[in-house]
Amino acid sequence: MSTSGDNAKAQKLLEQAAKIRAELAELEGKTLSQVEKEAQDQKDVRQLRIEKQREEDVSKKNVLSKTKKNTAQVIYLPETLEEQTRQAASAIERAFQDGITRQTVRLVLVKQDTPISADTEEWPGGAKQIYREAGRPLTEALLTEVRATATSLQTEEDKNANTAKQYVRPLVTAQDIWDFDGTALITAKANNGPAGDVQALVFPNTDNKYLKDIKQISQNLGKERLFLLINPFWSKVDTWGFNILQPNAQKMAQEIIFDSPGGGFQETYVLSRFSARGEDCVAIKAYPYDWELYAYIEDETYGAPVQTAIRLGSSPDQPTSAIYTQLLNKRPEFKLTKTMRQMNKMF
Repeated sequence: MSTSGDNAKAQKLLEQAAKIRAELAELEGKTLSQVEKEAQDQKDVRQLRIEKQREEDVSKKNVLSKTKKNTAQVIYLPETLEEQTRQAASAIERAFQDGITRQTVRLVLVKQDTPISADTEEWPGGAKQIYREAGRPLTEALLTEVRATATSLQTEEDKNANTAKQYVRPLVTAQDIWDFDGTALITAKANNGPAGDVQALVFPNTDNKYLKDIKQISQNLGKERLFLLINPFWSKVDTWGFNILQPNAQKMAQEIIFDSPGGGFQETYVLSRFSARGEDCVAIKAYPYDWELYAYIEDETYGAPVQTAIRLGSSPDQPTSAIYTQLLNKRPEFKLTKTMRQMNKMF
């Protein structure tokens, strides 16, 4: 949306707020300044609640990290693409060390220098633009950080070589598959030998071609090396459904993806933004920990509104909109809807 459009909408809301303030003052027999002061007092109370919740979340995080290091962990919510990359790389490496060499990773797709909490991106250029401005650069950045060496494939020479090589950034290259689909194979060639090479397939969809590609890439790479699927266009095997042109697609998907040796391409890192009850929500999964659930609320402590994440809780299973709605309804910060909060702050 254009800046002029945003300004017009903001001006309209201000005019509506001024009108409502005047009507409230008249109905309640108060002056306009009294109504505005009461609104400011309510805003101060909301801010105190937010600060209190932050303190509680920090306290819970400290307790959990001390008592349940592997079974429970409060995963922080990244705000920058660099933070997302480092967090995803760590989760991928933990899973690889546990023997999971076939992994699915789902990243928040935003343009460079854009915070993760920003308004949802618009992509008028479709798949090509998403790949060019988000999919490829984010995957390349991820593969420069991931270190996953299949020790069983290392030669004696590699094992005896200077271990510092494993910390040198790999050579990352991209090979486009279908330009109109915005799909590509990204390869990271490790400096400590081919046992550390990693490959990632970006944006595969349910066309049979990608099932064949995944099977071929997986065979060529070997089950000991790391192979990632980045933001695939499916969630489960039922996504394939029945297609007369691809009658065996679901069976192939089950065998090639979900039953694949090395972990069945399980999701080891997911950062997902969506809407629930009209609120901007985000869920994060970082192997091997539970899902962490957050929602953004507007914070005007420092002047301009800033999206501030409020932790709602955790879940062992992928959360649904219904779960988010229940959690949001329990929180005083979200007692009012987003639209009502915006109007209320103008009083």
